[in-house]
Amino acid sequence: MKITVYGTEVRCASCVGAPSSIETYEWLQSALGRKYPEHHFEFEYIDFETVEDEFSEALKQDEWFYPLVLLNGEVVDEGVVQLRKVYAAIDQA
Repeated sequence: MKITVYGTEVRCASCVGAPSSIETYEWLQSALGRKYPEHHFEFEYIDFETVEDEFSEALKQDEWFYPLVLLNGEVVDEGVVQLRKVYAAIDQA
């Protein structure tokens, strides 16, 4: 399973008090490794300001909040990421 986190160094303006994108990325690696030790996850962090793809463009156009978390290319959560949403997506995959 591939977990992709789109973010940037600057925190989301509407996510005051929430972890940064890179902190969310690191937190997910740790949390998912503990919850699903039998799964192999491929983790990827993408700075959306340096890449041109559909998700980066949507983030630049404020269609999504960041960090934006994807599981196998499908959006799971955005902004203040909640583990229960990520867990539910993994359990359904």
